[in-house]
Amino acid sequence: MRLTIRTNLAMRVLMACAVNSGHMVRRAEIAKAANASENHLAQVVHLLANEGYIDTTRGRAGGIALARSPDSITIGDVFRHFEAGVPFAECFAGADNTCPLSSVCRLRVALMAALEAFYGVLDSMTLQDMVEDNAGLEALLNLPHPDMMLPQGGCTIAPQL
Repeated sequence: MRLTIRTNLAMRVLMACAVNSGHMVRRAEIAKAANASENHLAQVVHLLANEGYIDTTRGRAGGIALARSPDSITIGDVFRHFEAGVPFAECFAGADNTCPLSSVCRLRVALMAALEAFYGVLDSMTLQDMVEDNAGLEALLNLPHPDMMLPQGGCTIAPQL
C-alpha cells in the first residue's frame, strides 16, 4: 500500500500548522521544511482549506493556520478526504472495475477487512497525537514567526525584553 503524494503533503501541512499554532505560516516555508514542491503544496493547501482544516489569508501578512484544534482533526478523516478518489484496487473501482474475478474473489473481502482495520487505527489518532511531545518534529517544522522577519532585508528585529 502506498499513500498518494497529496495525502502525504496534507499531513505535512497540518503538522507544520499544528507545530506553529501561535502564528500563520507561509506555504513557501512549509515547502522548504517539508521537502515538497511549492506547486504541489498549493494544490493541497487549497483542498485543506476547502475541507475546513485550515484557514488561509492572502497578502503580505498572510499565511496558513489551522481552522480547528489539532485534537479535533482525526488522521482517518484526512486520509479519507485525500484518498477517496483513488480506489485501493481495481475491484474497488465501481463502474471502472473490469476484473473478471470480482464476484468470486476472496482477496477483495480480505482487502476490505484490512482497509477497515487501517482506517480504524487512523480514526483513533488525532493531529494532536502526531505533534504532542514530539521534539524532533518540532525542531524540523518550527518555522520563523512572520513578525520577526523584515521583508527583503534578511535581518530580524530582536524582540524587546
